[in-house]
Amino acid sequence: MDEAAGRQWRPTIAAAQAGDRQALDELVEGWLPLVYNVVGRALNGHADVDDVVQETMLRAVGNLGSLRDPDSFRSWLVAIAMRQIRDRARRKQPVQLDESAAQEAADFAELTVLRLQLEGQRREVAEAVRWLDDEDRQLLSLWWLEVAGELTRRELAAAAGISRQHAAVRVQRVKERLETARGIVRALDGACPGLRELTARWNGRPDSVWRKRLARHIRGCGYCGDTREAVVPAERLLVGIALVPIPVGFTLSLALGGKTAVAATATATSVGWSAKVMAALTQPAVVVTAGATLVAGGAYVVTQTPDAPPRAAAPTTSSTARPPSPTPPVSPSATPPPSPSPSPSATKKTELYGTVVDAVDRAPDPNTKPAALPRRPESGVTSTGGAHAVMNHRGDSVTLTGRGYVLVRWQISPQYRAGGLVMPAWTGLKGELFHVASGGGRRMDDRVSDSDASATGMGSSATGFTVLPSGAQQMWQNEWFYLDGGVTLTVNERGADYGLSVFPSDWDAVNKDINLGPPDGAIRYGLVRDTGKDDTPVPQYLTRATPADAATVPQESGVRRS
Repeated sequence: MDEAAGRQWRPTIAAAQAGDRQALDELVEGWLPLVYNVVGRALNGHADVDDVVQETMLRAVGNLGSLRDPDSFRSWLVAIAMRQIRDRARRKQPVQLDESAAQEAADFAELTVLRLQLEGQRREVAEAVRWLDDEDRQLLSLWWLEVAGELTRRELAAAAGISRQHAAVRVQRVKERLETARGIVRALDGACPGLRELTARWNGRPDSVWRKRLARHIRGCGYCGDTREAVVPAERLLVGIALVPIPVGFTLSLALGGKTAVAATATATSVGWSAKVMAALTQPAVVVTAGATLVAGGAYVVTQTPDAPPRAAAPTTSSTARPPSPTPPVSPSATPPPSPSPSPSATKKTELYGTVVDAVDRAPDPNTKPAALPRRPESGVTSTGGAHAVMNHRGDSVTLTGRGYVLVRWQISPQYRAGGLVMPAWTGLKGELFHVASGGGRRMDDRVSDSDASATGMGSSATGFTVLPSGAQQMWQNEWFYLDGGVTLTVNERGADYGLSVFPSDWDAVNKDINLGPPDGAIRYGLVRDTGKDDTPVPQYLTRATPADAATVPQESGVRRS
């Protein structure tokens, strides 16, 4: 956004200062994405991002009447955001966040990659941000916007509270550290045996200690230092990266911190402005903006666009976001968990399909035999990968067509690289796809060693654990699906190493696999999920669309009959 574009906001700012509710709505909606990106990148998606954005916009709205030059609104707003970021850093105690809280916070680097569908070196730059220290990320959040044309160097320096000369020096240092971080991201995506050995005990979370260790390895390693493509300077890559969209469901309350009109008036710089803004915020909302609505009481809620399909209910448990317990959980019930009930509004059979996704469930007792497996019509499934497709790398995919059963066999390799796992996705569905059974003799979080109580298919205390996204269904060694139509399955490996083997199969093979329980040397019997009806679960990460990056498929995908 250049200076001329900034000046276009002068009439809107002036109208908002005069108490125009619609102008205030447009001002907040127009500048909220910029503030969200500044704060999000500076804090790398920490759980405090929403609070800092909230406080920034609250202070901006509350003090808008004191702004003398509307042309300086952008630098004034960004300076407020940076002060809130620094204030938050000063208030924080230097204690280690507990692991579950750290995993639940959204990683802004990952959000940038997924929401903007970045690939190649642009993805590499976005992911490198997580390896920077807090102060470097704060400055990078401003330099990123400068390169993209959203800020000038003068505004960057003013927001950072330093001179333009000092800003030039600090930006150059950040660029150098960013290039080092890019080298780390590039190396971790490679297959260097020495690097895999070095990271065997790494928990997958970037920090300064591991940044130094990895950088030291890369400098002395011919394999990791061998760049097979020209490295494009970061500033050229950042130009093509847009602002990350505000997440659906983001809520911004502008009720002046819950103060009454009297209290707000007493503390505001301008009594006249305070009265006007309070009057505006207490009127019913009438303006619906592009993805954000200002509702009564002064709360902005980012909503889905009107043509977005309704999503299925999200899973209610996030237990799989933590490293698995050495001992698998045992359900007190002797029967498999029932499938979730369809929505009360789903009165027609054609509306049932796709309204149910896998919820996070607990493993049944190992000695509990599976329920009877319904037999669905079969004419055979063909695969672009043949009878046995092996997919080990990000972007590997196989397209399945026909009517019948398909086995997807999991192989997770925490000994090579543990950490967060980006789940595979089913895309371009035509017809129907059900998750009918789980088998293979074990869940991936079952114990696999008599000598190491911490060792499961998800890792161990020695190698580190592979961690699923919050709310993802824990997979079993073998997962069975029934397809009537066509669909593509894509590996989205980034972070933790895993592979998938895909076999077109039949009902007899499914039935045999799930019934090979403990008497046959397996850890547990399998689990039947198929009810024989349309309310059998559909896989998570399933869509009828074909996105440019399959990793962008929502976890609680909603699908309907085509």
